Amino acid sequence: MRIAAVCGSFHKAEVEQMLEYARDEATSKNAEVTEAVWVPGSMEAPLALERLLMREDVDGAIALGIIERGQTQHGLVMGQSVTRAIIELQIKHNKPIGLGIIGPGAEPEHIEPRLEPHARAAVGAVIAMQN
Repeated sequence: MRIAAVCGSFHKAEVEQMLEYARDEATSKNAEVTEAVWVPGSMEAPLALERLLMREDVDGAIALGIIERGQTQHGLVMGQSVTRAIIELQIKHNKPIGLGIIGPGAEPEHIEPRLEPHARAAVGAVIAMQN
């Protein structure tokens, strides 16, 4: 199985670590993260996913990123909008997308402990839905 990754670069160091966990998880399940596309943030993930899912050489995708808690409801609105767009893309393309976005509302101390489980779960969901 060929999985593409869309990665939010706003928290680049943390998301790079998530990508490594995702690659490891894919390899352990006889799949491969074949490509990683970096976008400015979660808002841009759906467009990048759309472009990837149109390709014949992509069987599924994962979205990796972090939406921190802010002083307004912006992160909550963003998280809901991005999640809805991702669900619609799965249905449109009949290809699974694993959601590996931490948050919305993540506090700094919540991020590191969630990097590995979110990345691995995103890959696991794609593989489960492909089978």
